[in-house]
Amino acid sequence: MNTDAAEGHAPLAARVRRRRIPPELSIFLVLIGIALVYEILGWIFIGQSFLMNPQRLTIMILQVSVIGIISVGVTQVIITGGIDLSSGSVVGMTAMIAASFAQASTWPRALYPSLTDMPFFVPIGVGLLIGLLAGYINGQLIAKTKIPPFIATLGMMVSARGISKWYTKGQPVSGLTDQFNFIGTGIWPVIVFLVVALIFHIALRYTRYGKFTYAIGANMQAARVSGINIEAHLIKVYAIAGLLAGLAGVVTAARAQTAQAGMGVMYELDAIAAAVIGGTSLTGGVGRITGTVIGTVILGVMTSGFTFLRVDAYYQEIVKGVIIVAAVVVDVYRQKKRAKH
Repeated sequence: MNTDAAEGHAPLAARVRRRRIPPELSIFLVLIGIALVYEILGWIFIGQSFLMNPQRLTIMILQVSVIGIISVGVTQVIITGGIDLSSGSVVGMTAMIAASFAQASTWPRALYPSLTDMPFFVPIGVGLLIGLLAGYINGQLIAKTKIPPFIATLGMMVSARGISKWYTKGQPVSGLTDQFNFIGTGIWPVIVFLVVALIFHIALRYTRYGKFTYAIGANMQAARVSGINIEAHLIKVYAIAGLLAGLAGVVTAARAQTAQAGMGVMYELDAIAAAVIGGTSLTGGVGRITGTVIGTVILGVMTSGFTFLRVDAYYQEIVKGVIIVAAVVVDVYRQKKRAKH
């Protein structure tokens, strides 16, 4: 009798074990598979190794760090069932404004000996504040006027790009202080990305903020009935996304040691792609920062791999678009499968 019972429960136990496998594991295996494909193709067509080049891998991680910072904020927005199309333009706007505060003083020191360059934390603070304000406006429009997030953030995308061009009449901002530029040197962008990812991984998994975020995305009406202030929380989520876009703008300007109005173009789509590839559902309620980090690295490996194989940039964009669509199709299939069970 006990044997039969054990056999009867075996399928259930197997299902429980399968469910305990972290969803990020499958995404990580995809990352390994892509890297191995590039490694094999590299030896076949170029006679070089893709993975055994530390300099290439370092450059790749540095390149995706800014997208990673943005994608952490975008992931939280998508989990609530929303979308943020403005993050790339906010990067450009904050880069321009923050850089203008980070310029080395051009005043004649002989006439104004007390005048010094602004401390590095001033342009950083200005950039973060501008990004926070942009995200706050997005959240207010979505929460108070009930317009779709797509429309609200699309409007911010156009407006922020216009502000970045108007601010200096389209002229680049250069001559930044060494203190400010230090933020973008070495592995600092990667450190900033990892710290941001760790903070919000903890926030989403272990705090009330995370519980509310998932609850709103899973079922907004049920979340409202349970006592969650939907409007206030959405404003908070979009403000955080804007804050992280502002941080990405500061890091971008510091890395380039200059700022231009065209910075951040298409970054919002890369950030959304990283989140979706990392397992965040566009229908809301599902997603993890760890998955987004892996998704960001996958995008970096793909871009670096195409460059390594000397594939034209136009083809890279085509393949990236196909992968985004494929990731959404997989997500839809996954949601249907989950609904059946």
